[in-house]
Amino acid sequence: MTTATTDSDSLALARELILHPGGLDVARVDRVLGDVMGHAVDAADVYFQLAREESWALEDGIVKEGGASIEQGVGVRALAGEKTGFAYSDEVVAPALEEAGRAARAIAASGAQHSLPVMHAASGHRLYLPVDPGASVADDDKVGWLARVDRETRALDPRIVQVMASVASVYEVVMVATSGGTLAADVRPLVRFNVSVIVEQNGRREQGYAGSGGRYTLTELFADDKPLALAREAARQALVNLESIPAPAGSMTVVLGPGWPGILLHEAIGHGLEGDFNRKGTSAFSNRIGERVAAPGVTVVDDGTLARRRGSLNIDDEGTPTQCTTLIEDGVLKGYLQDTLNARLMGTRPTGNGRRESFAHMTLPRMTNTYMRAGPHDPGEIIGSVQKGVYAVNFGGGQVDITSGKFVFSASEAYLIENGRITAPLKGATLIGNGPDVLTRVSMVGNDLALDAGVGTCGKDGQSVPVGVGQPTLRIDGLTVGGTG
Repeated sequence: MTTATTDSDSLALARELILHPGGLDVARVDRVLGDVMGHAVDAADVYFQLAREESWALEDGIVKEGGASIEQGVGVRALAGEKTGFAYSDEVVAPALEEAGRAARAIAASGAQHSLPVMHAASGHRLYLPVDPGASVADDDKVGWLARVDRETRALDPRIVQVMASVASVYEVVMVATSGGTLAADVRPLVRFNVSVIVEQNGRREQGYAGSGGRYTLTELFADDKPLALAREAARQALVNLESIPAPAGSMTVVLGPGWPGILLHEAIGHGLEGDFNRKGTSAFSNRIGERVAAPGVTVVDDGTLARRRGSLNIDDEGTPTQCTTLIEDGVLKGYLQDTLNARLMGTRPTGNGRRESFAHMTLPRMTNTYMRAGPHDPGEIIGSVQKGVYAVNFGGGQVDITSGKFVFSASEAYLIENGRITAPLKGATLIGNGPDVLTRVSMVGNDLALDAGVGTCGKDGQSVPVGVGQPTLRIDGLTVGGTG
């Protein structure tokens, strides 16, 4: 039986795969930190990363992409006040590490030598297994699954004209050493399977999409024919959209389905609750702790501790254990998402939300799994309460202005609600609003909380990281719908 890793196991593996090949040890890392802290620097850290990625993609029955890559390197960061000095190298050897340390400390003038605490192993969570997720399945079997998805999906309906499928896995090992004495490591598996289906009828083409993933192995991802279930879902969406009618336009009641529609919550509200925007006063939620920012019954959390979820981490990229942070409770703003820099400058504690895309990027406060907690209402009751409105089940792209909170989201699957019943599918429905305002318009919260299937990727300042979203069914009154009808 495979068991979850311990902190010592993660550190041992990180030393073996990252430090030892370059002739490094913890003592050398500690000396680099001491050298950086020999200047007028408030804090410093060293971040090591080794990532092995593999992906396969099929289109028109042909495997058109197949590749694997290995990325490794080290980033050194020095913090002085609001200033950050950062340097990195893709060589994990002593000269490169020391040169990166000298470059990072250049933000500060010489100062008194700091006394560094004794390095100690940090305690993190054990949310997923320390395995290489792609190694559990042979390459021929990975390609075989793509071919099977293509073949069996096309057999579902003669109107299916194109199938695109892809599978990817990432095996990432990170280690963080900080001037505060923390030494932490994490072994992070990640897998994902995507299917897109295009259908055509009488010259009209529509598309459907489904995907799934998380922090586990490809063997688990392929279990119970899950890729085929994703293919059927993608085909269903595409065929539904073939029958869609132009969406109405104007201010109306909108019901958001559970799960992936939480992406609207993530984009329109979540980013505005990140510490850097609030420290700088550029968020619509700045200086509003303790104020009512949402309707009663609305509770929003960011939880990096959910087992095996795509957005979860045992530790963040600063070595801080992740946690469940309540952002909004019963409509009242309770807190922000913090990394160590913004927490220190705002006089609070980090929340385990310091994240970076890789060793070549600086840490930012970022979301993990952000979702709204369940309420008291049955989903059928919510739909039944709407005389005329829109039921949005899935979303595609969207745009958000963090400063104002204004957003525009396109629904990839939506339906008309008439007299309390879901009727015709809609095409071209967009939701337009303001993040802080839309929370005040929530009038019913469902009891059917669901998280997304594990496909979310969040972009900020040019960096992308895996995230999760979720919510129950929601009724929102007076939301602007942009349509073509």
